[in-house]
Amino acid sequence: MRRYLMALALLLAACAPQATQAPEARPLLKETAFYPATTGLEWVYVPEGEALSSPPYRVRVEGPALYEGQEAVRFRSFGRGEDRVYYRQVGAFGVRLLGFQDPSARVVFTPPILEYPPEALLTAGYRWGGRVTVRVELLTPGGREPLAQGGLSYAMEVLEEREVRLPAGVFQVYRIRQVYQDERGQDAREVWFSPRVGEVRTREGRVLVEKNF
Repeated sequence: MRRYLMALALLLAACAPQATQAPEARPLLKETAFYPATTGLEWVYVPEGEALSSPPYRVRVEGPALYEGQEAVRFRSFGRGEDRVYYRQVGAFGVRLLGFQDPSARVVFTPPILEYPPEALLTAGYRWGGRVTVRVELLTPGGREPLAQGGLSYAMEVLEEREVRLPAGVFQVYRIRQVYQDERGQDAREVWFSPRVGEVRTREGRVLVEKNF
């Protein structure tokens, strides 16, 4: 039980590898928002250092939804056996993560984690963070069963703004250090965010190879 809480609370739980194919992202959509969240947007990634022909991971905006009674936007992440839906709120406040769900469990953050701050604050040297309660529920044919609950602290810092060259192109990015900590330890990752593009390097070390906007 505690193993599952730790993995989920750090947002790093992974499913068993399994090649998964999906329709190719097609360049059909337009997006101008600083934090892209329009229904239909899709990003395609491969793990850093792997061949571009490797089975990809995809993130797709599936549209409006309710999560724990709150309005949110569904972001589905899938590929290689992974299939998880993240519920976020995107607005003038930045980007909040309410929680996520996979076929076996549901995770809720109270209050939501602030993944990104207001647009005007995202600059080199800016820091933010907080502490949340993590509630994990097991999903069963009969409904939900409480699995675990605990506290989680997080701290974010914009390390620098720089240009990077990736398979999907050249991007101006903010390098952001993300640190999550609970009673069992600390986990630090790095994300590269490009305005009006999204994450071109994810916390899992996946780099952008294609997008459909």
